[in-house]
Amino acid sequence: MTTLSAAASHVGKVRANNQDSGYAGEHLFVVADGMGGHAGGDVASALAIQSIAHIDRPFDTASDAAAALRDALLEANQELAETVFEHPELAGMGTTVSGFVRVGDRLALAHIGDSRVYRWRDGTLTQMTKDHTFVQRLVDSGRITAEEAAVHPRRSVLMRVLGDVELSPEIDVEVLETRPGDRWVLCSDGLSGFVEEDRIGELLDENPDAGAAVEALIDESLDHGAPDNVTVIVVGVDDTPSSSAGLPQTVGSASRPLSYVSPTQRRSARLPALLLHPLTPVTDPEDEYFEPESEELLAELLAENKRRKVRRRITWSVGLVLIASLIVGALVAGYQWTQSRYFVGVSNGQVAVFQGVQQGFGPFPLSSVYFESDIDIDDLSPFSRERVESTINARDLPEALSIIDRLQDELD
Repeated sequence: MTTLSAAASHVGKVRANNQDSGYAGEHLFVVADGMGGHAGGDVASALAIQSIAHIDRPFDTASDAAAALRDALLEANQELAETVFEHPELAGMGTTVSGFVRVGDRLALAHIGDSRVYRWRDGTLTQMTKDHTFVQRLVDSGRITAEEAAVHPRRSVLMRVLGDVELSPEIDVEVLETRPGDRWVLCSDGLSGFVEEDRIGELLDENPDAGAAVEALIDESLDHGAPDNVTVIVVGVDDTPSSSAGLPQTVGSASRPLSYVSPTQRRSARLPALLLHPLTPVTDPEDEYFEPESEELLAELLAENKRRKVRRRITWSVGLVLIASLIVGALVAGYQWTQSRYFVGVSNGQVAVFQGVQQGFGPFPLSSVYFESDIDIDDLSPFSRERVESTINARDLPEALSIIDRLQDELD
């Protein structure tokens, strides 16, 4: 009898420990790829899986499942942040998460990071998630091609993860259609970073049994050197409501008891080196880093080549008038930009939404109170109070107000 779903995780040929985790249940299937050093990556991916696994249950609609899955990922993010608060030696840990809940002929999918979900249908493999990486942004903006992205020196820089970076990270959530005969592959970049998609499709075609397919995909990654951990889940779809063929299966670091490393055991933290999952073997495979999403950083990197061209074309004949105009225009545009930003902080002892940015221009502040809530800063938990006092950035006003709502929910 053909097995519909299976999961497995392998440490790879270079790393000393497995920082991946995976869960294949009755309705829920999810992969997490952790980062943050020898212990942090293990803890991050395992905590994420444990925080999400409770929604492995039937849902009335795929929309309900999608909302529950998104909330579970946000709860996992909060759990990771609070763990770092209690264990400062784990600062900087994070994890990617890609998974879905099956509801009949629909899948509620949620995704953050660069782990992937593929669909195999009628002999064609299709990537259903978009990597949250710097090079993917370059591809989307037309700066480079997909082929150039595969060899780009910053191809492993993540822009979004779950962790202690953002209180409310942006998570991709969507509902997809599925049908009998489809096969779905969830994997960490230990597979997608080393095995071509055409080859993944060939191995799925050659191995109708999910267990055999998982084993073949991991073996293929190992044959390519596999310097990274590799985790694979294969899910087949038939006419039954779920895709499970047995008891829930947990793999990777989530399958073992959590282990925290004391501060004296951890190496001193170093500044992010813009490396997360190296695509070639490195001297110390335990060093992993990520760069949180920053619109300013991204804009700077994307505009790098353009500024070089502009500087080459500028001549002294432009004149002082044009230079003065550019300066004035930049100041005006800069001020307008600051007023499009929002953050959550403290005003008169209350949690408030500020319009602008925290920095000032000399003696002139660049922010003002937009909305002062009824939440007393002293009523918050020590963790939340510290985050608010340090200010929490928001991409826009709705997100800032949603942060206020989440803090209010904490008090209710």
